[in-house]
Amino acid sequence: MHNQYGFTHSHKDFALVLKKYKYNLNLADITAGTIFSEEKEGFLVDIGAEIAAYLPKDEISINPYNLSTLNINDTREFFILAYNKKSEQLIISIKRLEYIRAWKRIKQMKQEDMILKLYIHRINKGGLLTTIEGIKAFIPNSHLTNKQNRSSLIHVKILCKFLVVDEKNNNIIFSNRRAKLDKLNKILYIGQITNGKITKITNYGIFIEVHGFSGLLHISEISNENINNLHIFNIGDIITIKIIHIDQQQGRLSVSRRNLNID
Repeated sequence: MHNQYGFTHSHKDFALVLKKYKYNLNLADITAGTIFSEEKEGFLVDIGAEIAAYLPKDEISINPYNLSTLNINDTREFFILAYNKKSEQLIISIKRLEYIRAWKRIKQMKQEDMILKLYIHRINKGGLLTTIEGIKAFIPNSHLTNKQNRSSLIHVKILCKFLVVDEKNNNIIFSNRRAKLDKLNKILYIGQITNGKITKITNYGIFIEVHGFSGLLHISEISNENINNLHIFNIGDIITIKIIHIDQQQGRLSVSRRNLNID
């Protein structure tokens, strides 16, 4: 099996070179080394073996703008990535090491269900693009509390909580709604009767802003009687509602006007 450089990942070939040069190393090992020479496409690194290891510039960092952080005589850790049979060089990587450690930290943060402040790099049709520990991540429009003003979020930091962490498919999805709802957990509670402002009217219900968070007043929860016409409501109206469901996992709030003895 060969990687993008044409270098073999074969454990058989690796075992042969280990025997030939008596390296005390294995494929996927982490080893210390000192950079001693810069070449056109990479660096030569002394890792204590009889022949220098090679660090391609594509393997320097998760962040492509970090090339300038390496200097001659720097000593640090490297990941043993592959073996180049033609040059008889071990191919090493910092990028893979960063990737492994980044995912370890990300999974720990997910386990702790942390609230994070993430910098928004770009916007696309489906949502916002960000990064965490140097790895790309996504915040879908459906998980934004303020998706009407998405353009105001670019190049700023917003609160987020994890939705999906999938290392196998390199997929990380965040929710701004989860983070905002978590911040309100001491203010909002099921059964609470409060006032909210109508922000949007649809054919299936009304969106109500409660303490700065958008909740859904479904058409079936507007009255004890069936309502087919929502034109009696207007955007900007302040109405009384009761909180009936708080979904912390998806960042959703449901409210009702049933059984409140109001018109």
